[in-house]
Amino acid sequence: MKEIVVLSGKGGTGKTSLVAALACLVDDKVLADCDVDAANLHLLLQPEVESEAPFISGVKARVVEEQCTGCSTCFDLCRFDAVRMNGTATILRASCEGCGVCAEFCDQEAIVLDANHCGTVYRSRTAYGPFVHARLFAGEENSGKLVAHVRRLAREAAEQAGAKYILVDGAPGIGCPVIASVSNASAVLVVTEPTLSGLHDLDRVLDLAAHFKVPAFVCINRWDLFPEKADEIAGRCKGKNVPLLGRIPFAEEVVASQLATVPLLRYSNGPAAAAVRRIWQELAARL
Repeated sequence: MKEIVVLSGKGGTGKTSLVAALACLVDDKVLADCDVDAANLHLLLQPEVESEAPFISGVKARVVEEQCTGCSTCFDLCRFDAVRMNGTATILRASCEGCGVCAEFCDQEAIVLDANHCGTVYRSRTAYGPFVHARLFAGEENSGKLVAHVRRLAREAAEQAGAKYILVDGAPGIGCPVIASVSNASAVLVVTEPTLSGLHDLDRVLDLAAHFKVPAFVCINRWDLFPEKADEIAGRCKGKNVPLLGRIPFAEEVVASQLATVPLLRYSNGPAAAAVRRIWQELAARL
C-alpha cells in the first residue's frame, strides 16, 4: 500500500484541485482530506456520508454555578482571559485553553474539566472510492491529532478494501497538521506555482519531507503565467535532486470545473487535464 500526500507551501496553489483530478485517474485507492482546518475536497467529490463521529480532544473548563462563591481566584489566575465575573464566574469556552489551573486552585471545587468535542470525522463514499474526511470546529486546536486520526481511519479502510493507494489532500504550509500528514507516508507530491513566494515555500516543504525521509516530487501549476520563474523552480528541483514530474498550464477549464463542483478530469480533456495525466503516469512509474 502506497500513501501519497499532496502538499503545497501555501494555500491557493491548486493542491485540492489536483487531488480531485487524481481521484479520477488512480484506481484501487482510498481518499482522505487531512486539511482539517479548511477542508474542501468534499466540494469536488460530492461524497455521500455513511457514518460520522465526534472528535474528542483535550478539555474545557466549566463552572458549576451553584458551588461558585464568586471569590474571583479563577479570574486572577487565568492567563487566557477566559473568565468573566458577574457575581459568579463564567468561563468563555472559545477562550479556554484547558490548562486546568482554575480547577486546580478553586477551593470550592466549583470548576470541572469536560472532554472537548472539537470536531467531526466522516466516513463517506464517492464515485471515486471511499473517502475519509473531517471538520475541525472554528477556533479549535489539536488539528495534528485529528489529522493522525483521519489517516488512521483511511489506512483501516484501505486495509479492509485491499486498496493499493491512499491519496491524501494535506494542509498547506509546514505546521503541525502537515507534519502529522507526512510522517511515515510513502511519497509527497508538492504543488507549487511560479512565483517568488512559491519558490520559497517549496524549499520549506521539501526540507520538511527530507527531514522525515519521505521521497518528494514536484509539479508546477499555472507554470505559463511566469515561465522564467517556472524554469528557476525546475533548476531548484534539479539542484535538490527532487524529480519535477510536470507542469500544468493555466486553463479556463480548471476554473469551469470548480464552478461546476466536479473534478477536472471528469469535466474536461483539455491541456490542464492532459498535464495531470502525465504527472500521474510519471509518479506511478516512480512509485
